[in-house]
Amino acid sequence: MTLAYQIVIHTPVWVWFLLAYLVWQGIKSMQPRKTKIWRALIVPVVFIVWGISRIGFGHLDSAWPVVAWAAAALALLPLGVLTPRPFDVDHVTGEIIRPGSIFALVRNLVVFSLQYTVSVISAISASERALAFIVGRAISGATAGYFLGSLIALLLAYRRKRAEG
Repeated sequence: MTLAYQIVIHTPVWVWFLLAYLVWQGIKSMQPRKTKIWRALIVPVVFIVWGISRIGFGHLDSAWPVVAWAAAALALLPLGVLTPRPFDVDHVTGEIIRPGSIFALVRNLVVFSLQYTVSVISAISASERALAFIVGRAISGATAGYFLGSLIALLLAYRRKRAEG
């Protein structure tokens, strides 16, 4: 219990706000909704920025973390492009209309949990820090790659659907 308490109180406050936002967005996505395109881009952009920010070029003793990041990003980018979430476009307002799905909530929580777990391991275990660093970079790269792919898919589909109307 003490370890869990120490982990929670030493977690930066912004992390809890990010978790709350991701849960809120995931719960909202379970209901059909209509939203402006720029709002649909917020979560992918947050995860892309978070993934890129974790590269940490200045903290490297070897190239392996960057290699892990790049390989994972390149591996998951096509998955993001090839698995777009369905939506329609309201041709009058330009808003997107999405059916409800639990996918976003599960995806957000999985990515957050992986990132958080690796950060905690690297903070509390000196013996596991090097491996956690490389795994963390791979997770960050995969996150950035997947969400960049999904962002590309969303924008291309939006552009195509707007042109159809």
